[in-house]
Amino acid sequence: MAKQSKSSNRWLKEHFDDPYVKKAWQEGYRARAAYKLTELQEKYHFLKPHQVVVDLGAAPGSWCQVAHKFIGKKSIIIALDLLAIDPIENVITLQGDFTSEAILELLQAELKARHQTKKIDVVLSDMAPNMSGSKTADQAQSMYLVELAFDFAKTHLKKGGALITKVFQGRDLDTLIVEAKKQFTKVHLCKPDASRDRSAEHFLVCLSYRGLKAE
Repeated sequence: MAKQSKSSNRWLKEHFDDPYVKKAWQEGYRARAAYKLTELQEKYHFLKPHQVVVDLGAAPGSWCQVAHKFIGKKSIIIALDLLAIDPIENVITLQGDFTSEAILELLQAELKARHQTKKIDVVLSDMAPNMSGSKTADQAQSMYLVELAFDFAKTHLKKGGALITKVFQGRDLDTLIVEAKKQFTKVHLCKPDASRDRSAEHFLVCLSYRGLKAE
């Protein structure tokens, strides 16, 4: 068996000593990321009963667990990821690339089967790339995923809907925020307490979607 590196041991110790990791185990959440969404929801109140919510990059499913807590059983949550997601009560899970026509057709079919409109109330995205260690490359890949989430939201959100997406500090973030303000009435940049201090991640909370005709 290969010997673990000192950096791996440090990461494991930090992980298992993390209070949010311990709290997630105790409260039945699949990942500590649950508390990031919980903080954002408690501050901005975008999740409400009877909504249609789509979670992009949803594995392992902790954001779906949080969303279900706030929107209830009579709502619809559809979780998409390239990875398989273990079943979650009252959550529809789809495996595949959400930019593909096949997955979008499955999504629309799920909405239609439940007698819903094809529009969505809230798009959630905690997507992040596999980090390569190159700051420039990782920032570019992160921004690409954010842009995909924005494109998906602009096409599928109801007027008045919300997009909550992970972003990373970098040279393109200011430009992204300017564009977001053209599409949404309120745009907030937030770093939850549950985000690790050393992480460059923030979350963009975009509320009250103006609709496709906005310039």
